[in-house]
Amino acid sequence: MQLSYVLPIRCDGSGHEHAELAAYLSRTASIAEVVVIDGSPEAVFRDHAAAFPDRIRHLAPHPDLAFANGKVNGVTTGVREAMHELVVIADDDVRYEEAELRAVAELLRTSDLVVPQNVLDPDTWHALWDTARTLLNRATHTDYPGTLGIRRSSFLSVGGYDGDVLFENLELMRTITAAGGRVRRAPEIIVRRLAPTLEVFLDQRVRQAYDDLAQPVRLMLSLSVLPLVGAAVHRRAWRGIGAAAAGLTLLAEVGRRRAGGRRAFSARAPLFAPAWVLERAVCSWVALGARVIHGGARYRGRRLRRAATPLRVLRRRLGQSARRAAAGAAWEPSQSGFVAERPQRQRATTRRRTTRSHPDSSRMRIGPRTR
Repeated sequence: MQLSYVLPIRCDGSGHEHAELAAYLSRTASIAEVVVIDGSPEAVFRDHAAAFPDRIRHLAPHPDLAFANGKVNGVTTGVREAMHELVVIADDDVRYEEAELRAVAELLRTSDLVVPQNVLDPDTWHALWDTARTLLNRATHTDYPGTLGIRRSSFLSVGGYDGDVLFENLELMRTITAAGGRVRRAPEIIVRRLAPTLEVFLDQRVRQAYDDLAQPVRLMLSLSVLPLVGAAVHRRAWRGIGAAAAGLTLLAEVGRRRAGGRRAFSARAPLFAPAWVLERAVCSWVALGARVIHGGARYRGRRLRRAATPLRVLRRRLGQSARRAAAGAAWEPSQSGFVAERPQRQRATTRRRTTRSHPDSSRMRIGPRTR
């Protein structure tokens, strides 16, 4: 398959716990080119190099990248290094089967970016709790998975995306949209994702709520829940509270049934929807407080102020860059953190030293694709 699989990782502890990941990447490497961009400390990087099969390209992030969200350093490096036009970007807990990779690749032939669907496995109680969020997203608009498919030329043509935001998947989707690219949401392509540990799940609560600062309508809805529930309790409007909980459960069930979801999502997950909405209501106020009091949300030892860039701002930035390029001006990196011209750099030492160099792509706006 003419497909590159890009995996950005960073591990601050021992690298020896990645035996299962190494086995998965070995299977994937028989289907697609696998490029692992590893931002781990040197000792852990060496552990990973020893654990991963020889046919996997194991690289450090390019030294010219210094985004606050380190994952974007890995994604940008991986897309630059990819040998194929069609690229799948995935977190280290995503587990594709061959059929799903082929389905994403097929949609990329007529799209610039493809958004598949993740399902958490196994379905522990906290995985079901988080799955309720997924189902509500599926019912109302779209979910945001830990994996995306993208055309390499489309990514490079816009100079990458802003890595100084917390909600980087949404940032990439908005950047491609702002450039006039075609974003294909594919809730029918359901890809397994390993359920987080309870510790990780708890750590994600406020950070996920902070993402809503990039979606003002969702944020206002979440912030309104506690006052509405408080008023209902004060009036002893128990029937109204019960009806709202039942409505949320039914809405989550609609999401479970959408695009063949019943074959993948547990029938118990919609029952957690009212609890998740209440949890998000509390965490949204905490996230708003983090923004106002502390200036942003903490992520891997850094504090990120912005969740994602508004679409109108991205359109303006990309339009200005296109006008500069048309006028013959060099497109230099800006304060926003976008990657622009690809500078000369030293290639990091890896277990596989043969790489392919690519010419810089043109900075033209992306247009719809046809067969």
